[in-house]
Amino acid sequence: MIHTDAQGHPLTGASAQAAVLYDQALHQLQCYSGDPVATLTQAVADSPAFVMGHAALAWLYLTASEAAPLPLAREALRTAETLGATPREQAHLRAASAWAEGRWRLAARTLEDLSIAHPRDALALQMGHLLDFFTGDARMLRDRISRALPAWSASVPGYHAVLGMQAFGLEECGQYAQAEFTGHQALELQRRDAWAWHAVAHVMEMEGRVDEGIAWLNEDTEAWSKDCFFAVHNWWHLALYHLERDEIGRVLELFDGPIFGHRPQTAMDLIDASAMLWRLQLRGIDVGERWTAVAEAWAPQAGSGWYAFNDVHAALAFAGAGRKDLLAQVRDAQRRATAGAGDNALFTAEVGAPLLESLLALADGDHRQAARGLRWVRPIAHRFGGSHAQRDLIDLSLIEAAIGSGDRALAEAVTAERAATKPGRASTAALLRRALGAAPVARAA
Repeated sequence: MIHTDAQGHPLTGASAQAAVLYDQALHQLQCYSGDPVATLTQAVADSPAFVMGHAALAWLYLTASEAAPLPLAREALRTAETLGATPREQAHLRAASAWAEGRWRLAARTLEDLSIAHPRDALALQMGHLLDFFTGDARMLRDRISRALPAWSASVPGYHAVLGMQAFGLEECGQYAQAEFTGHQALELQRRDAWAWHAVAHVMEMEGRVDEGIAWLNEDTEAWSKDCFFAVHNWWHLALYHLERDEIGRVLELFDGPIFGHRPQTAMDLIDASAMLWRLQLRGIDVGERWTAVAEAWAPQAGSGWYAFNDVHAALAFAGAGRKDLLAQVRDAQRRATAGAGDNALFTAEVGAPLLESLLALADGDHRQAARGLRWVRPIAHRFGGSHAQRDLIDLSLIEAAIGSGDRALAEAVTAERAATKPGRASTAALLRRALGAAPVARAA
C-alpha cells in the first residue's frame, strides 16, 4: 500500500507510521518548532526505503547554510538515490543535490519547476522560499508562493505556512499592508507559526512602527519562542525596536538573555549576535567582552567559505574580538570561494569580500575608504542574501563612514534618504543632526 503525505502526494517506501512522522516533521518545520531532524530520523529508521524521509533530512541539513552538515546531507541523498523514486521525488533529489554541490540557484530553479507541477508540495515550497532568501531573490520570495496559492485553502494542512511565507515575500517586495494582513491570516490558522510572526515584525520594522513592533512581539512571546529554533531571530527583532528607542539596557538584556545567553552555535543565531553587536558598536556602545564570546562561537566556521553572508558576520565578530588569526582564515576562505565553481564564488566576489573589507576599514577608522567601498557594494548587496532589515547594517555603516570622514554632503544625502524611506524614526533624526555637524570635505568617490 502506498501512503501519502497530508497534501496527498505518494510517499515511496513509507509505512503508515513513517508517513505520520513525515507529516509531523513538516509541521515542526513549518512552525520552526521541536526537532524535525529527530522526527525524520525516526521515520527512516522505521522505513529505511522511505525516499522523502531521506530527502527531507538532506534538506534540513542544507538549510543550516553551514559547511559542517554537508556530509550528512550528501549521505542522505546517496541513500535516497538508490531507491525507486517517483518523478516528483526525483526532482527533490536533483534540487537538494544541486545545493549540496554549491549550486544554490539551480536548486531554487529546480524547485520552481517542481512547485509549478506540484503546487501543494509543502516541502518544495518551503525549501524554495528559503533558497530565495539565501540568494536575495525578493521577487521569488513572493512569486513562488503566489503561483501555488490557488491550489491551497484552509482545508489543506499546512496552509498557514504558505500564508506566512507569502507574507514575508510581500514584505520584502514592499507590499507592507498586504504582508501584514496575510501574516495575521496565517496566525489565525496556526498561532505558533514563527515565520508569520517574523513577517509581521518585518513590516513594523520597515515602516518604523517601533512601539507597535514591541507590543506585537510581546503580545504572546510563548507562541513564537517556546521550543522554537527560530526564536533567537524574533528576539533580535524585538531588540532592534528597543535599539531604535535608544533603550540600550534593554537591548543588552535581550542579548545576554534569549539572543546569546544560551551560547548558540548555529550560523543562523550567530548572525543575529554579530549584527546586534555591530549596531551597538556603530552607536559607540561599549559591549565589553561580548565580541570575544561571539567570536569563540563562530571560530569553528572561520575557514568555511560556504556562504558569504555567514562569512561576513563571522568576520565582524573576529574583528570586534581582535582575533586577527580567525579573520585571516575568513579572508583565505573568501579567496578560495571566489576561485571555486559554485554560486558562492559570485556571492563572495560581488558582495561578501568587498563588503567585508569596507566594514573592516570602518572598524579600523578609515572612514573614507569604508564609505567608498560601501557605496559600491550597497546597490547589489541583495545578491548575497538576507533581508532588508538585515542588510540595513550596510546603510547604517555607510552613514557612520560618511559622518566619520567629515563628508557632510554624503552624510546629509544618505541620512535624508533614510528619513524618506524610514520616516518618523528618532535614530534617523539623531543621525541627521550628526550629519549636519560633519565638517565639509571632498566627498568619497
